[in-house]
Amino acid sequence: MLNQIILVGRLTRNITINKSEKGNKVATISLAIPRSFKNSDGVYDTDFIDCVAFDNIAENTGEYCSKGDIIGVKGRVQSRVVEAEDKKEYLMEIIAEKVTFLSSKKEEEADE
Repeated sequence: MLNQIILVGRLTRNITINKSEKGNKVATISLAIPRSFKNSDGVYDTDFIDCVAFDNIAENTGEYCSKGDIIGVKGRVQSRVVEAEDKKEYLMEIIAEKVTFLSSKKEEEADE
């Protein structure tokens, strides 16, 4: 069995690092990933996917990456249950196991 996902996209916002209840560093990495085909209007749609990073991965990504940078995320899909008002809700999230810094928006602007 295999649970692995690879995403490459642009950061949609600067990363903020929070602490979990257990004291771990946690960051939500939000990626914009354009689709490889046009919709019926002739426009490329974009998917926005949130990934969760912990500890060193969260820290390094927050320190070295900013909004607009292109990064690669290798990770796994994880489900969890959230209970609210006597209802169970199942959430799927991407857990980042490795983040690769591919291109900085600053570098792209300098090339122009």
